[in-house]
Amino acid sequence: MAYLSDGIRVNSEGLLGCLAVFCSAFFFYLSTVVIRWSEPWGTIDPAFFVFARFFLGFVVICSILLIRKQKISARRYDLLIARSVTNCLAVYFFYKAVDMTSVANGNILNMTFPLFVAVFSWIFLKDQRDLLTSAIVGIAFGGVWLILSPGSMGLDMNNLWGLASGFTASFSIISLNLSRQFHDSETILFYMFGLGALITFACFHDKIYVPDIRSLYYLFLCAGFGICGQYLLTLGFRYVTAVEGGIISSTRILLAAILGPYIAMDPPLSPSGWIGAILIFGANIYLAIRKAKNINSDRKKNS
Repeated sequence: MAYLSDGIRVNSEGLLGCLAVFCSAFFFYLSTVVIRWSEPWGTIDPAFFVFARFFLGFVVICSILLIRKQKISARRYDLLIARSVTNCLAVYFFYKAVDMTSVANGNILNMTFPLFVAVFSWIFLKDQRDLLTSAIVGIAFGGVWLILSPGSMGLDMNNLWGLASGFTASFSIISLNLSRQFHDSETILFYMFGLGALITFACFHDKIYVPDIRSLYYLFLCAGFGICGQYLLTLGFRYVTAVEGGIISSTRILLAAILGPYIAMDPPLSPSGWIGAILIFGANIYLAIRKAKNINSDRKKNS
């Protein structure tokens, strides 16, 4: 097994993991493209897409548990509920952003969650405060502004849906990291999909109906891509380092920016939009590398 700088591995399992994480980013992107594809054939509310994703995911995870004859083991219900609620909000805001703006803007702004995690770490953890990280995060938020108000200083309010998805996703990631200390992946996914479906149905039952064949096709396609992305991400992170996973996951920003006009009927990003996307992408890479260095440093101190 060969190693590059900052703990990046080069071997067959590592390559498989990298491919899985990249495919997960592509499938997450495709799940939002389906929302745009469905528009000419009728109006499917974003909440219905969210419900379909969680409901199908719940069916899949229950099937896996039955096949394996595996039982879920919940130890910290507060963390499981926090993960489920924040993830549900993040996905709804994400899909709403795609519906109200563009597939590119929705995906790019959704990927701001590492910036918010860095901000919360700076606020609550004194040892996470350093000048370079603060400057890079500040510049990245300048990139966020370029996405929010392309070509002018006026704010497009609809883009706030995308920013809200990144904000709530940061809480979802934090609660996931805490929950992993007490639960296996299957238990977390069981509650995430199950509670997500219940919450969505309770809040948006008037938007959910018995779909016709064409609507069912788009709902299933969107949900299928999202669930495949979720499982590929889980698989990939077993074989890649935090640096690799963070960098490859962030390629969804570039996928959305490049492919939008070709497969999602998006208008091309403006020059300011491209600058904003690159700034956010660059900041995410830096934060992933910094996180890995901090983990390695902590391990050396404890060894």
